[in-house]
Amino acid sequence: MILEIVILAAVAAFLGLRLYSVLGRRAEHEEESVPQRFDAPGAAPSQAGQAQQNAQATQNAPTRAVELEGVMPAVERGVRDIAQADRNFDLSQFMEGAKGAYEMILEAFWKGDRETLRELCDDDVYEGFASAIDAREDAGHVLENKLIRIEETRIHSASLDKRIARISVLFVADIAAITRDAEGTVVAGSLDDAVESRDVWTFARNVGARDPNWVLDETDEG
Repeated sequence: MILEIVILAAVAAFLGLRLYSVLGRRAEHEEESVPQRFDAPGAAPSQAGQAQQNAQATQNAPTRAVELEGVMPAVERGVRDIAQADRNFDLSQFMEGAKGAYEMILEAFWKGDRETLRELCDDDVYEGFASAIDAREDAGHVLENKLIRIEETRIHSASLDKRIARISVLFVADIAAITRDAEGTVVAGSLDDAVESRDVWTFARNVGARDPNWVLDETDEG
């Protein structure tokens, strides 16, 4: 059941970073207009000339160097494509933000904080979390989960589909979890024994949008 899957996936008790910190605020840059061959001297380039100029500039732009230490060869192409499409993309900053988002989203789920989940998740993921919270509240259950440690965080896959960037991150963490009923009786789990959790979360963003925020697009077991 979705409740059991989400509970097993949930591992964090640390509020701090918002998902918007994944990439930070994108700087806005204005490109200097360069007259085209068919423009009169001193005149601003036409729309067609400007479009041609931008397309040529993009095509001729040098491949951007990206630090890929720790990235598996199978996902290098996807990371490079994303970095080329988004000139402000920083892999190390993304990973730090993804880790913070992982912790924060799970904390929000445990507490039933729908507002935070709505902010950080896409519609489908949010509905899944919200349904699990509804079922939990209807049953009178309360979660008492504790993140012991995150053992590993690494990129599982990366891709750029047109303008939509998706990066899947594998989180390996030790979790202590417990579920109590309305009377406070333990109905599942134990805080004395931590269980290893392997979760693959996919974050997505339109690299052409002004909004710099990534959102949680998909969750799966690693």
